[in-house]
Amino acid sequence: MRPAQPIEQAVGMRYYVSDGDGIGGRLRASPEDFAVRELEAFEAEPADADSGAYAHLVVRATLHNWDTNDFASALSDRLGISRERVSWAGTKDKRAVTTQLFSIADADAADVPEIDGAEIDVVGRAGRPVLFGDLAGNAFEIIVREVDRPDGVDGITEQLREFAGSADAADEPTVAVPNYFGQQRFGSKRPITHEVGLAIVRNDWEGAVMAYLGNPNEREPEATQAARAYVEETHDWEGALERFPRALGYERALCHSLADADDASPAAFRSALETLPTNLQTLFVNAAQSYLFNRVLSERLDRGLPFDRPVAGDVVCFADSDAPDGLPLPDTDRTQRVTAGRVDTVERHCERGRAFVTAPLVGTETELAEGEPGEIERAVLADAELEPTDFALPGEFDSSGTRRAVQVRSQIDVRRRDGDAVEFAFSLPKGSYATVLLREYLKRDPAQL
Repeated sequence: MRPAQPIEQAVGMRYYVSDGDGIGGRLRASPEDFAVRELEAFEAEPADADSGAYAHLVVRATLHNWDTNDFASALSDRLGISRERVSWAGTKDKRAVTTQLFSIADADAADVPEIDGAEIDVVGRAGRPVLFGDLAGNAFEIIVREVDRPDGVDGITEQLREFAGSADAADEPTVAVPNYFGQQRFGSKRPITHEVGLAIVRNDWEGAVMAYLGNPNEREPEATQAARAYVEETHDWEGALERFPRALGYERALCHSLADADDASPAAFRSALETLPTNLQTLFVNAAQSYLFNRVLSERLDRGLPFDRPVAGDVVCFADSDAPDGLPLPDTDRTQRVTAGRVDTVERHCERGRAFVTAPLVGTETELAEGEPGEIERAVLADAELEPTDFALPGEFDSSGTRRAVQVRSQIDVRRRDGDAVEFAFSLPKGSYATVLLREYLKRDPAQL
């Protein structure tokens, strides 16, 4: 194993599993170099279906250099409706070309506007909105340019095949990496969403707000750093409003709420957080869960426990029988604890892609593992001074938790292009990050991913 970048270690990703030097290179030289297409798992009725019974218009949008949240806001603004009436299955990177489904409550096909940088096609109507997770996975076609060491690709691929436990001889080999949550879950330049979430779970509402407003980072513009330092030092919300750039709308929304509050009580800070979009509120707690999950995976690597097969005490989940061909998809609603007497049997299921070793995204209903995997999970929680019951929270912050596969596998096609570019084509199940696979090849600062 090789130590990760310091900014990755700060969000729990302590290692690369490939030891070779990275190939370097530049990711997202243009949005067209990072193409993402949802592997859809949502069925809609025809567009002329009864809007009374099927109140949600479903559209497929191909977005060029659009943040998903920003596009949803632009779409709702053009339609003159609440942003909460627009929903989608998965949040995508901004500097990319992404194709994904959206639903719009109580809208008609004729209402769909034209938006620069977006190609919007009506798919049909549905009786419920497209919800987060309503996809099987994502297909990626990614070009890395200005590669320093293109000859290093094969060696890294071979090490990732070994981590997969794969001995196949296919033209497109099966590789695997730890199923870390990628840096964008926490912020590539300023990774603080998990810090906000950890404060929320500890019922420290003021700490959560200050983690978001404060924490100046040298990777930000000087004016933004100064605004964050000012609000940390003074708690002067009106003064902070004068200093935060208008582009930082969420920071300004928090300051507005606190400036209008009668006091500086925990309730006032919680109320400020609740002015943010509901998906962002949920993201904070999800980021805390993701950070703890990343730490569990790093500790598993530290202890030399396998990722492709279980040990006694592990909790495995089984494969989703409805997954698309060639895309093994864990069904975390179907889990089983692995006893010492069942290790060999479950290991065979894992070898055939029928089962997956998991770790917890901790919530109120989390059942921790036993044996050495359970020791790891309990130690990570103890170090964070948390326990599952702490996730019983108000409103959008509440989480019952789930489990997640510790390893993600994919067939990958890597091709040299003219000049100093390398192209990667692969698919991943929902919730897994392309950058977590690509980081093994590039081994660069996440801000460059």
